[in-house]
Order: sequence, then C-alpha cells, then structure tokens
Amino acid sequence: MAVARTKIKSIGAAQSPLLGAAMFSPAVLYILLLVAGPFFLAIFYAFSDARIGNTEMHYVGLENFRSILQSPSFRVAIRNSLIFTICSQMVVIIGANILAISLENTFRGRGLIRFLILLPWVAPIALGAIGWKWILDSIYSVITWVLVAAHIYKPFSAPMWLGEPHLAIASVLLVHSWRMMPFSTVILLAGRTAIPKDIPEAAAVDGAGFWRTQLQIVIPMMRPIISVAVLFGLIFTFTDMTVVYILTAGGPFDSTQTLPSLAFTMGIQGSDLAAGAAISLFLVPVLVIIAYFMLRVAHRAEVN
Repeated sequence: MAVARTKIKSIGAAQSPLLGAAMFSPAVLYILLLVAGPFFLAIFYAFSDARIGNTEMHYVGLENFRSILQSPSFRVAIRNSLIFTICSQMVVIIGANILAISLENTFRGRGLIRFLILLPWVAPIALGAIGWKWILDSIYSVITWVLVAAHIYKPFSAPMWLGEPHLAIASVLLVHSWRMMPFSTVILLAGRTAIPKDIPEAAAVDGAGFWRTQLQIVIPMMRPIISVAVLFGLIFTFTDMTVVYILTAGGPFDSTQTLPSLAFTMGIQGSDLAAGAAISLFLVPVLVIIAYFMLRVAHRAEVN
C-alpha cells in the first residue's frame, strides 16, 4: 500500500509541471497573438514609410519620430493626455472615496444605488459617450436648455460645450471621470469592507472623529487598494480614445487631441500607418513608468 502511494505521488509530481504549463499556455498564447504580435508590427511600421494602399515599404530610420516631435498636434496631444489622465484621476479618487463611504453602511435601497452607480462602467463606452454627446450638443443640449430656461443665458449666447476649446477639454474630462468612477468605487468599497471593524470602533472610543479616523486610520490602511485603483485608472484613461473620438474627434482645432486619438487619426483616417505606429509607441514607455512607480508605492504600503 505504501509503495502504491509512493508511485502515485511520483506520477503526480512528474505530471504537475506539465499540467501547470498546459493551464498557463492559453494566457501565453493570448499575449503572443493579441499583444506581442501587434506591438512588434507597430515597431516595424514605425521605422518604415508604410501607408494604406501602398504595397511597398522602405526603411526610413527615425524619420517618423523626428517628424512627429516637430508636429504641434503631437505636443498638444501629449499635454492633453497628461491633463486628462491626472485631473480625471484626482476627480475619480475623491469621488470614489465619497461614494464608498456613503455606500459602506447598510440602508434601504443601497443595492439599487450601487447598481445605478455601476451602470456607467457596465454599459458600452460608445453608448455612454453618444449619450453625453447629445447632452452637450450645441443645439439640443439639455444643459443649455436649463440654463436658458433659468434666464442665465440668452438663447443665442449659450456656451457651446464641445465647440469652444476650454469647454471641450472640461467636457471630455467630465466624461472620462464619469466613466472611471464606478470602477474605482467598487475597488475602494471592497477595500473598506475588508478593514476590521474593531479598528475604527477603537478609534471612536479614543475620541477620534470622523475625519481623523478617515485620514489617519482608514485611508493609510487602504493605500495598496488606492494604488491599484489609481494604476488601472491611469492606464485606462491614458490609452482610451473612444470618449475623445465620439465627443470631439480631437477638435476644435486639435484642442482635445490625445495620443491614442492622434495615432488613430493619422494612422487610420490619414492612411499614414508609419506615423500612427510611431505615435502609439510613445505610449509604451509612459505606461511602463507609471506602472513601475505605482507598483512600488503599493509594495511599500504593504511592507509598512
């Protein structure tokens, strides 16, 4: 009997590496086909003169990168990408913390409110962005209608939310924040529910008020969770082009253009695959640096 058990254990030990490799291989295949393949193809295009409809390609070295760095639209796209990403995450984290605090305790209708808050993240982003496009439309905007009805603006002097550069930037920032806030709220709410209840109760017994408990106890304990929420929010916002494309298509006058939308505009709509690939490659080092620093922050919080 003991010999049979020893043989079974030896067979299981021999098969475990093969079983692990077999279970891990679909993820590796997915990365190679859907991530690594297009990434290396973009690198190949970025150093060539590839264009849609052109059957010949030639090596041009760094010419595409030089041309892009000299483009005013590219500099505006970098600035807008940083503005949208940083500002939207500030709004998202503050709003998500408020929502998480409000939804932590049980009350009547909490499930329905959670469902409504989660809808912007669950619904297709294209559908939500089209809805916002109607809300902010220069003619049919419900916001403009309310302002005119309240006699704050006259009918023909109301602001054009997507037609003026500063208002267009604010509108895109608002929709980005609206889109990302449910995701961060769910993460922070899960982190708050994982905190032992006796810690805030002990702080309350010692005389700590609401703000002191939140700022000195709860939020420091949630630093790893907040870091994860910020990391995903930064990556999702920095690489998203759907909101910009549907609301403004980069306009007016490239004032809302971001790196992903500019890469799409030049590479697909402008038929210049090489320029689009070169612009998209600028996203890679930025995202790697962001992920590195955010993971370091999360690791330090876990160690402390």
